[in-house]
Amino acid sequence: MAVHYSLSLLFFFSLLSPAPVLSSPVQDPELVVQQVHKAIRNATMARRNLGYLSCGTGNPIDDCWRCDPNWEKNRQRLADCAIGFGKNAIGGRDGKIYVVTDSSDHDAVNPKPGTLRHAVIQDEPLWIIFQRDMSIQLKEELIMNSFKTIDGRGASVHIAGGPCITIQFVTNIIIHGLNIHDCKQGGNAYVRDSPQHYGWRTISDGDGVSIFGGSHIWVDHNSLSNCKDGLIDAIHGSTAVTISNNYMTHHDKVMLLGHSDSYVQDKNMQVTIAFNHFGEGLVQRMPRCRHGYFHVVNNDYTHWEMYAIGGSAAPTINSQGNRFAAPDIRFSKEVTKHEDAPESEWKGWNWRSEGDLMMNGAFFTASGAGASSSYSKASSLSARPSSLVGSITVSAGALPCRKGARC
Repeated sequence: MAVHYSLSLLFFFSLLSPAPVLSSPVQDPELVVQQVHKAIRNATMARRNLGYLSCGTGNPIDDCWRCDPNWEKNRQRLADCAIGFGKNAIGGRDGKIYVVTDSSDHDAVNPKPGTLRHAVIQDEPLWIIFQRDMSIQLKEELIMNSFKTIDGRGASVHIAGGPCITIQFVTNIIIHGLNIHDCKQGGNAYVRDSPQHYGWRTISDGDGVSIFGGSHIWVDHNSLSNCKDGLIDAIHGSTAVTISNNYMTHHDKVMLLGHSDSYVQDKNMQVTIAFNHFGEGLVQRMPRCRHGYFHVVNNDYTHWEMYAIGGSAAPTINSQGNRFAAPDIRFSKEVTKHEDAPESEWKGWNWRSEGDLMMNGAFFTASGAGASSSYSKASSLSARPSSLVGSITVSAGALPCRKGARC
């Protein structure tokens, strides 16, 4: 195989080398093109087989950008790496880079330039990064404006000890590389949400990331734990959301998707939950779904105390290629929980398990007709085999990226 690889590369580079000028034209230009393509293809296949110069993990998001040792100079390329229902979330890709230099948050109405709050309320697209390691204790909810990326790569950034992130009635948001934990309730205060407007906020829930009427949202590679309400909630008509590569620990009600059984606007919700690690100290709602369409794919569930995936109000749940390790608790082996409905009702809900790995007695109670066509609106990417989940999710959470090296 190595010989094949070397010969292919020699042939490929010989085609790229300057050639002597000939008096006769190329007889078949198309044949030359085909030969070049064949050489490139053979070299690529050999390189993959050898693992040479490759950092492929099988995680399509990470393999899109993490191989680049110059990621710090090409930060906005990340926006082209999303998958799932939130794949078109470009965040601040088309804007300037804004460097957060000040970790303070003294005034939620008139934020100081250089602070995270000042960055996220601006009207133009911005790719927000951090000058150094910092811990930010927000005074009130961080209310974001559209077309923003918060990119924590290259620094250890903690948002903790106060209210946290609110994505309300805005679009194109990327949250990447943050440590979000110990989030509290805020409110009964004025908070600015754009350079032109601030308003009165009532008491917030205390979520890590609250998505309220948002669309084209991507929450990727964050570490989340121990918040007042949910770690990541998406409600009130939110859609086109991907929640990927996050590491979640030490929390009760992890993820709520859908506002209430009576809020039928959430029937259009589409959320991808992919490549996350649901770790120690979690109890329930990974996620809890209502009304919409949910693709739960290639996640690693290593801990729950009550159940992993639940829902009410007839959501469509497509569980594919996940690894479920049930707790030792005798009556908590079931992955699923059909909430707030008798069996005569929930047996018609479309919930399926396809290619999931069940460990330590875990079992998934499927329901619905089971026809593939019923899951078309709950399918957003191709699932990898569940046997690969360990390698796909091994780097879940905020990454320890450093400039000048592969992340």
